[in-house]
Amino acid sequence: MKWLTIAAVRDATGAITHYVSTQTDITERVAAAHQIEHLAFYDPLTQLPNRRLLLDRFGQTLLASQHSGEYGALLFLDLDHFKFINDSFGHAMGDALLQQVAERLRECVRAADTVARLGGDEFVILLEDLSTNHLTAAREAEHIAEAILLMLAIPYQIGEVEHHSSASIGITLFGQTNEPQEVFFRQADIAMYQAKKAGRNIVRFFDPTMQQSIAERATLVEELRHAIDRQQLQLYYQVQCNDQGAAIGAEALIRWRHPDKGLVSPQKFIPLAEETDLILPIGLWILATACQQLNAWQQSPQTQHMKLSVNVSARQLQQDSFVSDVTAAMTRFAVRPELLKLEITESMLVNNVECTIAKMQALRAIGIRFSMDDFGTGYSSLQYLKRLPLSQLKIDQAFVRDLVSDENDKAIVRTIIGMAQSMELNLIAEGVETEAQRDLLLAMGCRQFQGYLFSKPIPIAEFEVLLQHMSAG
Repeated sequence: MKWLTIAAVRDATGAITHYVSTQTDITERVAAAHQIEHLAFYDPLTQLPNRRLLLDRFGQTLLASQHSGEYGALLFLDLDHFKFINDSFGHAMGDALLQQVAERLRECVRAADTVARLGGDEFVILLEDLSTNHLTAAREAEHIAEAILLMLAIPYQIGEVEHHSSASIGITLFGQTNEPQEVFFRQADIAMYQAKKAGRNIVRFFDPTMQQSIAERATLVEELRHAIDRQQLQLYYQVQCNDQGAAIGAEALIRWRHPDKGLVSPQKFIPLAEETDLILPIGLWILATACQQLNAWQQSPQTQHMKLSVNVSARQLQQDSFVSDVTAAMTRFAVRPELLKLEITESMLVNNVECTIAKMQALRAIGIRFSMDDFGTGYSSLQYLKRLPLSQLKIDQAFVRDLVSDENDKAIVRTIIGMAQSMELNLIAEGVETEAQRDLLLAMGCRQFQGYLFSKPIPIAEFEVLLQHMSAG
C-alpha cells in the first residue's frame, strides 16, 4: 500500500509547468494501525471480542431491545475444573483447550450473536433478538445453552492427549427494562455460580432471590469468621458401639450455636467454611478441642479406652503444616496417639495422592489411626486404597438406610465387608437407626455401629450421662 502525493511546479509568472509526485510505502504503518486496533478490541489468544468490544456491542443491543421490545440474553460460561488442567498439564495445554472452546462456541451461535472472552476460562455469549415473549426468549436461550454444553462435552484432541471438559452456564434475559449494563453482567455471573454450586455442567437462569441469598451468605461468612472468638462453636459427640452394645468411642461433630439464628446446620456453614478457607482455623479448633476431651477421658478408668474420630477436610490435608498441626494438638494435651482417629473421604484422593499418602504415613507411624468415611460414595481407585495406611472403613449411611429392603444395598455392603476383611481393616457402619439394620449388619459380619439407634450427636455433658447409663446397663 502506498501514499501518493502530487505537487504542482510553477514558473516565475505563476504558471504551472509540470507536476512532481512522490510515493510513500505505508503498508507497515497501516498494518500496525490495524494491529493496534485489533489488540484493543480482541483477545489475542482466541481472537474473540474482548470485554471492551463486548461492552460496546452490548450497549447498542440494549438500546435496540428497548426500542424493538425483543428480548436478548447474556450467557456467562465458565469451564469446570480448568485450574486442574493448567496445574496438571501446563498452561500451553490450557491455552490450546481455550482456543478449541472458542471455535466450538462460534459454531453454536447465530451470525448476529457475539462470543467474547473476558479472560481466563470465562466466556460471554450475547444473544440478540430472541422474542418479544419472555418465556419464548428464555426457551430459545436455554436451547442454545444446552447445545453449547453438548458441543463442549465432545472430547478434545490436544496433541497426543484426549481431554474431556464441561462448563457451567448462567443466563439472564434483558430488554424492555432500562437497567445499566453492569446489572445484567452481575445477574449472569450470579446465575453461573449457581450452576457450579448445583453440580456443574448445567444451565441456570438468574432469579432475583439469588441476590438476597448471596447477601445472606456474605453476612453468614462474616459471622462465621468470628464464631470461634465468640465461643459459638462446640463439639457434639455421637457414640460408637460394638456388637455387645458397649461404647467404644465417638465421632466429634461440629455445631454452630448462633446467638440469633440458633443452631446453624453444618450442611449450611461447612461448605461456606470450605469455600472461604475458614475451615483451616475451624479445623485447628476442632483438633484442639477433641484432644482436650481425649485428655479428660484418659483420666478416668471408665473412659480411658474411648477413641475419638475427627473429620478432616481436604483443605486441611493439603496444608504443608498438617502433620505438625495434628502432632502439636496431641502433644499439648498429652493424648495417646492410638485414641485419635482421623476420618478422611474418598474425594480427597482425587488430587495430590502421593502427598496425601505421605502425610498419612507420617501420622500413622506415631500411632494415629485413619478411617475412610463415606466409603463407596467417592472416586478413589482401589490401587490407591490398598496403599493408604487405613485402620478402618466406614460404611456410608446411604447404603444402610434401605439395607433391609434393597438387594443392591445388601450386595454393596457385603462387598465392602468382604473387602475390609481381606485387607484386615476394622469396619463400622454409620446411620444405623433400627434393630433390623443392626441385626442384618451383624449377620453380614459388621461388628461396630454408629447411628440414632444408639444416640444422636449430643453435647459433652449429655454424652457423659449417656456413657454412665450404658455402662450401668
